[in-house]
This record gives sequence, C-alpha cells and structure tokens, in this order.
Amino acid sequence: MNSLIKLELTRALRNRKFLFFSVIYPSALFLLIAGNADSSAEVDGTGLTLPTYMMVSMASFGALTAVLMGNSERIAKERESGWVRQLRLTTLPGRGYVLAKTAGAAVVSLPSIVIVFVVAALVKDVRLDAWQWLALTGAIWAGSLVFAALGVALGYLASGDAVRPITMLTYFGLSILGGLWMPTTTFPQWLQDIAEWLPTHAYAAIGRAIEQCRAPQTQDIAILAVFFVLFAGGAAWLYRKDTLKA
Repeated sequence: MNSLIKLELTRALRNRKFLFFSVIYPSALFLLIAGNADSSAEVDGTGLTLPTYMMVSMASFGALTAVLMGNSERIAKERESGWVRQLRLTTLPGRGYVLAKTAGAAVVSLPSIVIVFVVAALVKDVRLDAWQWLALTGAIWAGSLVFAALGVALGYLASGDAVRPITMLTYFGLSILGGLWMPTTTFPQWLQDIAEWLPTHAYAAIGRAIEQCRAPQTQDIAILAVFFVLFAGGAAWLYRKDTLKA
C-alpha cells in the first residue's frame, strides 16, 4: 500500500494541468473577486471583510478541486484501462486503494489552501492570530475528506467518458450553491434555505466560525459528518459492485 501511495503522490505532483487548476486557480479567482474590493467593507451578517470571507471560500474551493476533480476522472480511467483489475490481483485491500487516492489528492489540496492564505495576507492584508491560521488550515484540509469520498464514488459511478460532465456539474453546483463563489446572502431566500443544507456551505461555515473566534455550529459539523458517511458508504458499495463485475 505504501508503494501505491508513493506512486499516487508522484503522479499528482507531475500533472501540471491538475496542479494549475487545483493550486493556482483558486488564488487567481480570489484575486479576481476580492482584488479590487475595499478591505474594510464587511459582508452582511458576518462581521467579516470581503477578503477575509472569500479567503476561506477560495481555500475551500481549492481543496474541493484537488480531491474531487482529481479522484473521479483518474479512477474512472483506471477502471477502463484495467489498472484497477490488476491491483485486485495483488494483496492490496480495497481500503488501501481508496487511501492511496485520498493521500495523493490531499498532497495537492494542502498547497492550494496555503497559497490562498498567503495571497490574502500579502495582497489584501488579511490578519489573523497564529492559532486561527493553524486551525483554518487543519479544518479545511480535514473537511476535504468529505469530497474526496465523493470523488471516489463518482469515479466508480460513471465511465471514463461520462465521468467528466457528471463531475463538473457536481463540482460547480456544490461550489456556487454552497456559497464558495459568492456570499449566500446575495441569494433569494428560498435558495439560501437550500444552501444551508449543502456540504460545501457547512464546509466554509466552519472556517468562517474560526475567523470569527467562535465554535462551529453543531448543524454544520453534523451536515459534513452525514455527507461523509453517505459519500464513503456509496463509494464502498460502488467499489464492491465493480469488483463483482470484474
């Protein structure tokens, strides 16, 4: 299993296009959204400035990009190429394969989070206490496991040709409706009510609670926990189903 993890890490770091979209793209999007914003203007109902608010959104978006986009397409292609079938002939357990995929994505997601933080601090003068920076990094990195499980599930759900549009719809839908691209306070009330129950909304809300020096809401933690169980359970079921087909 350790050898497969090393292989996944090497492949992730060598994929320049993937590195751009998962590491550089979120920082560029942060600058596009918050670059010309008044650093003292606050987002309604949050007490946070727009750069501080969007910093968590884009760091979460970067981690989501790394673990969701990377896992789903790669797994679907490996199933079609026969690589997964070959791995099943070894002593590698199914959980080892999933762990290797998650580890490879996590290596890319951490730099994407840190780079957004660095850009926000240097360009938009975002200032937090040391414990807040550490807590934000840990919370966003750990929370990305929810979407890593979703990426594995999508990789086993669709074929290599179909997985990309399905993943893109899921990716942009969760990002936009969950408030990662814009504050949900700009949404109609009915859409705000829906957004509150999405995992991406809860994911970013935990980070913003840290910025506000308060404990995350129980509802947000529960939503992430429930979706993690659903995604991980779905991934496990689809993996076993795919094994029976093989």
